[in-house]
Amino acid sequence: MDTGSHLLFGATLAGLACADPSVAGHTELFYAVLTASLIGAHAPDFDTVTRLHSYSAYIRHHRGWTHTLPAILLWPLLIALPMAALFGVWDYWPIIAIWSCASVMIHIVLDTFNAYGIQVLRPWTRKWVHLDVLCLFDPFLFIIHAAALSSWLWLPRTDAVMWFVSVYVLTALYIGWRTLVHEYVRSMLRLAYADAVHVQLIPGIRWSRWQFLVEQEDCFVTGWIINNRFIREEDTYVKSPTQPEAVSRAMTTDGVRAFLSFAERVNVQCQQWQEGYRVICSDVRFWHNHRLPFRVEVELDVEYNVIDTKMGWNKKGWEPPYV
Repeated sequence: MDTGSHLLFGATLAGLACADPSVAGHTELFYAVLTASLIGAHAPDFDTVTRLHSYSAYIRHHRGWTHTLPAILLWPLLIALPMAALFGVWDYWPIIAIWSCASVMIHIVLDTFNAYGIQVLRPWTRKWVHLDVLCLFDPFLFIIHAAALSSWLWLPRTDAVMWFVSVYVLTALYIGWRTLVHEYVRSMLRLAYADAVHVQLIPGIRWSRWQFLVEQEDCFVTGWIINNRFIREEDTYVKSPTQPEAVSRAMTTDGVRAFLSFAERVNVQCQQWQEGYRVICSDVRFWHNHRLPFRVEVELDVEYNVIDTKMGWNKKGWEPPYV
């Protein structure tokens, strides 16, 4: 999910921690848990520092090792011990570690329900796991957690606990409901495209509206699901049966290899002009307005020498798809 939502969940988790009397009645411990929860809520995304090196490094490592099952155990130790020392509550460091662990786990679980996904099963496999149920920013989850957090403005910590308990129960029920809707719409799409090799939904901000991708033997089909039942095709991308020499050369570049380590459904285009060639590899899952904005472009001269490589999103941050 987006950074704001992750941090909001970290704050409300600290409110939930007040169900433990030792946290609610101990000011220093409460602030240690709150700080640890906020850090834990964002800690898995510390891997974005790889962007400083290169975008290809970012693609390879973002939502990788920092989002794995081993990381769920490692992050709490890296967070809890410094927080216990900072707030002078050494005797309570296991409590801080428990809530840090919960905060990291919630971050990883929420990212799993997104369409971008995470490599949660490393080191056993580098497979990307994405359940395609929740939008990157979910207004409903944001609103109910913000409402629970606002209870601290007029209620003591101990009296506000039931607000936080209720909002986490509601969060679990909401995600369960969205999962059921996703499976219903996906099964409907499979019936409509019985010969499909692969079917995927991309959740939008609106509950009843989904983007979809259908892979067939010779093409990719994109479109919308309206009101959870009406199918509207948008574009068809034909698969090329052959690869020109320029494409073969482009596939050897570091940028394309990094891109292919993440992209699951790839459309390849080769454009030729007087100065050389441009090879564009696009992830068909993430389409918008008849375009494929997540891609890598490789420019080559007439002798197939690589001149330049560009990679990333060719869209505004507020435009769909929200992944």
